[in-house]
Amino acid sequence: MALATTLVIPAYNEAERLANGFRRVAPVLELLDPHQAEVILVDDGSRDATLRVAHEVLADLPHRLVVSQPTNRGKGAAVRLGLGLASGSRVVVLDADMAINPDHIPEMLRHLDDADLAPGSRAVKGVVRYDSRLRTLSGATFNRLVRHYTGTTVRDSQCGAKGFRLGPARVLAALARVDGFAYDVEFLYLALRLGLTSDPVTVTWRDVHGSSVRLGRDSLAMIRDLRGLRHHTYANPAVVLEAHVALDDVEDATRDTRALGPVLARGPGDALVVLTRDDALAAVTVSQRLGGRVTTVGVDELRGRHFEALLLAR
Repeated sequence: MALATTLVIPAYNEAERLANGFRRVAPVLELLDPHQAEVILVDDGSRDATLRVAHEVLADLPHRLVVSQPTNRGKGAAVRLGLGLASGSRVVVLDADMAINPDHIPEMLRHLDDADLAPGSRAVKGVVRYDSRLRTLSGATFNRLVRHYTGTTVRDSQCGAKGFRLGPARVLAALARVDGFAYDVEFLYLALRLGLTSDPVTVTWRDVHGSSVRLGRDSLAMIRDLRGLRHHTYANPAVVLEAHVALDDVEDATRDTRALGPVLARGPGDALVVLTRDDALAAVTVSQRLGGRVTTVGVDELRGRHFEALLLAR
């Protein structure tokens, strides 16, 4: 079923903060109409009671989904799973603590009327000010590295709130490789290479105690992931179809394969069913059903196309 909005919440060891975070976002969900919005919470292999608390906190929502990774894979992997399962035409990714004021969510959704991405930005005069001088300095240094390695002009790549149209979100999730906290940077890097449009939203926030980010260890991992972006070979299985193939026919074919997060990328001469790197067998099945041709596509072949999410059966 197609909905208007999906909120994707990655969570790792968030049992102590989930309830308070949800209380902050609940009034916004009511404003959006809970019957037209869904919440997908991805438990990233937590070692505490996050999974149980998530079920309790979201129990009264008409559209909710709680899924769990068997092991802790990282925030990027959790976000990609949530985007692959989303059915809202517009998606907002939020941190479990709701440190970003949820009142900005409707503004993000409005920005998506005219843009593919609406990333939140906590930057004031180009700088994100944290609760300590060391974190502020580290954040500013990391942002300079982000702009150097990716070419993006975004001043706050690590803001925990980001809005997407579902089609572009799906293709970013399918291509992306970074499992950890630098997933945001990879998404912005790929969005730039794909020619997606972006309209940042200035947000207010508060630093909530209990973050799972560890400045030393995670900063080094993020820098390593950042430096590796240009060296990745972004190549995914895809099926080449006629340009004007009916969306319903493609959805029926991909649903039968139970592939995660497929997307239809339309161009002037053809349409491509883009799948994750793990779904090569699904590409064969879809091609047989629809008379297409299996191929491999990268970022350059996808640049400038129109992306339509293929919804999954629930």
